[in-house]
Amino acid sequence: MAWLAKEIPKSEHKMEKVPTAAHLVTRAAEHNGPMIFAQMGMMQAVHRHHKRVFNPDRKDTHWGKRKLKRDQ
Repeated sequence: MAWLAKEIPKSEHKMEKVPTAAHLVTRAAEHNGPMIFAQMGMMQAVHRHHKRVFNPDRKDTHWGKRKLKRDQ
């Protein structure tokens, strides 16, 4: 929790993801809460300005392209 306070500027401590991450880490430490939620919350708080963008130029998947022997 102290690391999170040092990593994120004071002006951004009130953003939605930061207190949520702090709560999840505290709950995992004190009440044996799920660690994966604490980890996900921390990653979201640290990367709070990163926006995921859909890239349509990515390589297509192969799912659904194979045919069974009986269908050929």
